[in-house]
Amino acid sequence: MALSLFTKTKKAIIERAQDDYATKMRLKYKPYYHAMEAQAGTHIRLQGRDMIMLSSNDYLGLSFHPKVIEACGLGPKQWGTSTTGARISNGSRAYHVELEEKLAAFLGREACHISVAGYISCCSAVASFAQKGDLILADKNIHSCLWDGIRLSMATVERFSHNNPEDLRQVLKGVSHTQPKMLVMEGVYSMEGHICRLPELATIGEEAGCFTVVDDAHGFGILGRQGRGTVDHFKLNDKVDLLCGSMSKSLASTGGFVAGSRELIEYLRTSSKQTIFSAAISPSMASAASASLDLMQSEPQHLERLWRNTRRYREMLKGLGLDTWGSETPAVPIVLGSKELVYRFWQALLDKGVFTVMSIAPAVPPGKDLIRTAVSALHSDADLEKIAAAMAYAVKQM
Repeated sequence: MALSLFTKTKKAIIERAQDDYATKMRLKYKPYYHAMEAQAGTHIRLQGRDMIMLSSNDYLGLSFHPKVIEACGLGPKQWGTSTTGARISNGSRAYHVELEEKLAAFLGREACHISVAGYISCCSAVASFAQKGDLILADKNIHSCLWDGIRLSMATVERFSHNNPEDLRQVLKGVSHTQPKMLVMEGVYSMEGHICRLPELATIGEEAGCFTVVDDAHGFGILGRQGRGTVDHFKLNDKVDLLCGSMSKSLASTGGFVAGSRELIEYLRTSSKQTIFSAAISPSMASAASASLDLMQSEPQHLERLWRNTRRYREMLKGLGLDTWGSETPAVPIVLGSKELVYRFWQALLDKGVFTVMSIAPAVPPGKDLIRTAVSALHSDADLEKIAAAMAYAVKQM
């Protein structure tokens, strides 16, 4: 029997999207995709209410620094608003090269390549260098961008327990020394706030002949001399082959970077599809990152204030008996253990004018459902007092 012209064939993919449970729950409880109506430093306006932002990655508070804002406005006056092209073809500009050279010098590397997003940079740092037949050893808690790089590489992957050198050593037992191997870690794990046990892990990797990649998106600007990051913090520049990260955090911009030897960066520019087919970063964002990099070196008070605020905040949470998962950095989780408790705690903070972010399984391990908070150098004493009162209120609602 012929189908009617007016009969529509069901589309399985549309039905799957319409029936997705996670999407239905997100739309029902509305914990994500909140659009701030205004912002001034750590103060935001959301749904007509003034609130304190306690989940931003603006660790040094430079996104509102007058010099960064001024630099951001000057870029387009010389270059227009966009390159409208990829770096390999028509998109490269002198300001890209200038920023890459500044970043490379700051990180103690021969060369650097900047991309339109941290996700792109970190993904490319893995996908461009590993290939089918290689073995990738990955901390099981690495970021999604690194997992995507691993999948794209088509290499074999072995996970080791989070920040666990002994487990890495066990995983490497029986692996041929001659097999190409890559070790992938983060400098600071943003969900947990943990600093990578880089001295032990890098040494094990070196002994096994691993090519070592460190994503330092949340360590850059926070650790090391003037914020040079986790690798500098441990003085292990010679033990890490590639450093990658984001410019959307301490550098108060957008985009990402990969830094290493000149040979490795040139290989990346030849081989990385993520690099070759991505449009170049805009002049505004490059100017903002460049100005922030200058301020990290000329105004140490931002980093000092950040750590002072972090110590005070962690003591506040400890006094309330809250589990911070052993965080050592300004990225401070509040582990509550179930999505129901997390939602109630998050809502209680919101009621008291403090904005945070929920993270529940499978984004975190089962039983580690948490509120993700982050301290900024811009948080004032008054902000921290209000946060303390909101935390105490939220604890009582549990």
